Amino acid sequence: MHRTKLFSCLLIASITVSGLLAWKSRDIQRENRAEPKRPNIIVILADDMGYSDLGCYGGEIKTPNIDYLAQNGLRYRQFYNTSRCCPTRASLLTGLYNQQAGIGKMTEAENQPGYQGHLTENTVTLAEVLKTAGYQTAMTGKWHVSNTFTQKDPQEQLAWLNHHKDFGPFSPINQYPTSRGFDKFFGTIWGVVDFFDPFSLVNGTEPVKTVPADYYHSDAINDTTVSYIKEFSKSNKPFFIYVAQNAPHWPLMAKPKDIEKYKDTYKVGWDVIRQARYKKMVQLGLIDPAKTKLSDNAKGAIKWEDNPTKEWDAAAMAVHAAMIDNMDQGIGRVINTLKQTGELDNTLILFLTDNGASPENCANYGPGFDRPNETRDGRKIVYAIQKQVMPGPQTSYASIGQRWAGVANTPFRYWKAESFEGGINSPLIAFWPKGITAEKGSYSDQPGHVMDLMRTFCEIGGAAYPSTFQGKQITPTMGTSLVPSFNGKKGGGHKELFNEHFGARYARSGNWKLVSPAADSTWHLYDLAVDRTETNDLAAKHPEKVKQLSALWQNWAVTHQVFPKPQRQALK
Repeated sequence: MHRTKLFSCLLIASITVSGLLAWKSRDIQRENRAEPKRPNIIVILADDMGYSDLGCYGGEIKTPNIDYLAQNGLRYRQFYNTSRCCPTRASLLTGLYNQQAGIGKMTEAENQPGYQGHLTENTVTLAEVLKTAGYQTAMTGKWHVSNTFTQKDPQEQLAWLNHHKDFGPFSPINQYPTSRGFDKFFGTIWGVVDFFDPFSLVNGTEPVKTVPADYYHSDAINDTTVSYIKEFSKSNKPFFIYVAQNAPHWPLMAKPKDIEKYKDTYKVGWDVIRQARYKKMVQLGLIDPAKTKLSDNAKGAIKWEDNPTKEWDAAAMAVHAAMIDNMDQGIGRVINTLKQTGELDNTLILFLTDNGASPENCANYGPGFDRPNETRDGRKIVYAIQKQVMPGPQTSYASIGQRWAGVANTPFRYWKAESFEGGINSPLIAFWPKGITAEKGSYSDQPGHVMDLMRTFCEIGGAAYPSTFQGKQITPTMGTSLVPSFNGKKGGGHKELFNEHFGARYARSGNWKLVSPAADSTWHLYDLAVDRTETNDLAAKHPEKVKQLSALWQNWAVTHQVFPKPQRQALK
């Protein structure tokens, strides 16, 4: 009897040990089979930066940190935005054409489905989708996709812009980033900012009512991003951070030490800098000179040597360069923090811009709406219509103008708000050491679009794009994944692409592109396979192609909430 009990106990112990060993073995096998951690994702979006402003895209501006991403990642030659700030942001965030997302123009609400001025209920944001897959989410910088509140009395509006009165939220709170999937947000709700004391600055939903004396907005955006990375890296969950820079959008405001680096750079003039950029782009292998002729953006314009405001114009471009330089310094701090936290190798960083450089003379626009007339401490702001004050300080509102915008967008024609390549072709850099197998520093010709980020992030982040969200029907995403290009695969991407913004529009099918400028509804036809800079109009030679692409554009307009029908018919 004793022996039987002893045998039973030994048997039970043996089974228990065997079970524990088997359980441990299964755990080890499970760990060995476990998929690698999903990547962190950081999107850095510059504002009104030209195609060739970065060093790695041909520019003379010092951008060593962004250049590092390019040299160890992938650069795109055919990546498209929607030609202006808020429409591009709407498309990027939702994976839709911007009219489908409710922002066909700007942030004013109009009584048309595609022109609500905010992200509509049929959309989900990147943050909302990635959050369902367990991502931590945050945003820094410029939101600009919600309806903006304004005061009826112009003087009251100026008092608000000048930080002299408080009128509460800057847009409906339910349209703020933290209501659209972002756990954290630090930045501006509106678009235009004073870089030394920005209007519409919030932390979460709380207005930031004072800033330090040495505040500079690009530094604050990048340093807040650093703090978010440090916090998120303590968790084993991946994170998504959308860094929407305000730089180098006007007004031209930069720190004196950054301006000093470029004080003599642009005294040689527009044409010399543009030619130097073109030559560098050829040397980099970014463009093929046989297929990419340097376009003429200056027909009938004054020559640099005859320019009576050379000193002011050279200084304006120096400030533009300084703003980009400062942004790059902050991105360097972001990269270093990723290294220090051990997150860099498994972080996908995308750097791009929202549209081409701006030709606007912002001095003609203000003050009013989103532009103050004096600083918080009562100093008057001068809108330099006659270039009567130098650009750079907080008390001067100025912009680079058409000639420098043409330089910034080398080698293309036109600029922001137009559908020619100079308005819509964005530099895009993809960096992800663990996930990009394409040759380091190589180029991709896959035609891409800002709406592609949604499908790309769903694929690498293990997220599902929903058909319904919070009880609302969601419009299917129009994007295609960039992942094949990460692996160096040729082809893929969009076969057709379209755009419309304040009358400027295009239809692209394969390498054929039909385009019209905002001021003239006449269609122009180009073969991008041999004419990337749209210098040889083939519309008269190929009327059948014009008819075909025009019909494609009309069909797209009808099915994507572009204009009321009478306006579409007028633009045939």
